[in-house]
Amino acid sequence: MTPQRDDDRVLIFDTTLRDGEQSPGISLNAQEKLEIAQQLARLGVDIIEAGFPVSSPGDFEAVQTIARHVQGPVIAGLARTAAGDIQTAFEAVRDAARPRIHTFIATSDIHIEHKLRTTRADVVAQARAAVSHARELVEDVEFSTEDGFRSDRAFQAEVIAAAIEAGASTINIPDTVGYATPEEYAGMFVTLYELVPALRDVVVSVHCHDDLGLAVANSVAGLAVGARQVECAINGIGERAGNTSLEEVVMLLATRRDRLGLSTGIVTREIARTSRLVSRLTGYAVPPNKAIVGRNAFAHEAGIHQDGVLKERSTYEIMDATTIGLDSNSLVLGKHSGRHALAQALADMGIEVSGQALNVAFKRFKEIADKKKQVTALDLEALVADEVRDADADGLTLVAFHVESSSERPPHARVTLRTSAGEELQGSFTGDGPIDAIFHAINAATGVDAALVEFRIGAVTAGQDALGETSVVLEVGGVSGAGQGVSTDIIEAAARAYVRALSTVMRRRAEPTPIEAQPAVLP
Repeated sequence: MTPQRDDDRVLIFDTTLRDGEQSPGISLNAQEKLEIAQQLARLGVDIIEAGFPVSSPGDFEAVQTIARHVQGPVIAGLARTAAGDIQTAFEAVRDAARPRIHTFIATSDIHIEHKLRTTRADVVAQARAAVSHARELVEDVEFSTEDGFRSDRAFQAEVIAAAIEAGASTINIPDTVGYATPEEYAGMFVTLYELVPALRDVVVSVHCHDDLGLAVANSVAGLAVGARQVECAINGIGERAGNTSLEEVVMLLATRRDRLGLSTGIVTREIARTSRLVSRLTGYAVPPNKAIVGRNAFAHEAGIHQDGVLKERSTYEIMDATTIGLDSNSLVLGKHSGRHALAQALADMGIEVSGQALNVAFKRFKEIADKKKQVTALDLEALVADEVRDADADGLTLVAFHVESSSERPPHARVTLRTSAGEELQGSFTGDGPIDAIFHAINAATGVDAALVEFRIGAVTAGQDALGETSVVLEVGGVSGAGQGVSTDIIEAAARAYVRALSTVMRRRAEPTPIEAQPAVLP
């Protein structure tokens, strides 16, 4: 039986910075995570799961920084049921205006036997103890049953009841491996409401993975039978096939409110900008046919479709592109604009830049404005994000590069890099093409034989003078890292991306070994 609710408000729990960052090749630093968290706050998410504090010193620092500087959303830190995890999560989020500890334990027999190697009775005891411990530290505690969908319902109900009794105010029941169908996932909640009457007194949450392409459908099925929190990620990034896509579930609820009767507090005009920012900082490109935010989402090729749209957009478009912020491609500034105009334009976009950071951004803006006829909001977003990466560089920085090429001999590149300690490194190499040459020259300068796993080139805006945006994924000794670069010169953009990816790999290789025991795949 569906529980009675007084409102139709669905809480948006964003896990881009935790589950999303577990995507292969993504390794965001603290400044990048803070930048994304600040944009998530502008987007209007209710809860930001900022990370898994005990997993590494870097993750702890990022969660703590977000807790101290991001206002508005609840800031959550993930923790296993171990006392040390709970305490570390508390230390990371304690300075937030609204802190939350999110703890979990697997409840499926396959996980209990093969991963936890324990018993059902121990799982119940661990859940009760962890929630009780967390509740002593913060008022807001969320508990998740990892691999909840594949769990025995009666046992799962026993664990949930123990967690609620111990003080959990949110219960999350995930489809961790993306195995459910919408009917089955909804049926699980109906059964659990019957078995655990106390579920009606707490917020019930859905968390679905997209292994069978059903994450959004399953999440909405859970909401339809009473859940009022949905865990999701920007662009649907996450483990394996990814998480429920925030933009898809939000716009589904907004567009079909007539059918579902549910709403969110999301500022939908910030969706496109948030999607671009996450894509740029993670190196994960948005597929062109991606719902809501893909570049083809509002494009029309067929003549019949074009004719209909020209006469009345609603003939083929079920939502207005401007509602998600896709009207920001208009001209913003020109080459005669001053520093104050740049600062004001960025402020209007929700980007606060001042002091030396503004000086650096203005210098780069002038360089680009001399090469482009029009400087758009998208150009400014890319430019500022690119400068933030260099300003926060804790590894290598590209100082200079030169490529010589002719029809008589292959391209030869020379590069100069600077380490975080101020040491300059130089290298040169001949390659099959200018980009291949410069990549090998960077390897020669650092003495690191990095393997190129992925290389993508795109344009920030349309036109022959568009800013080029490159994404690189490298691997060294089994450790991967992504980097991005932006410039009107595609060779420079590629070099910037390669250097940043190499810095990420080197930083990850130098970090302490991640937490032992059960992996951080969850929930």
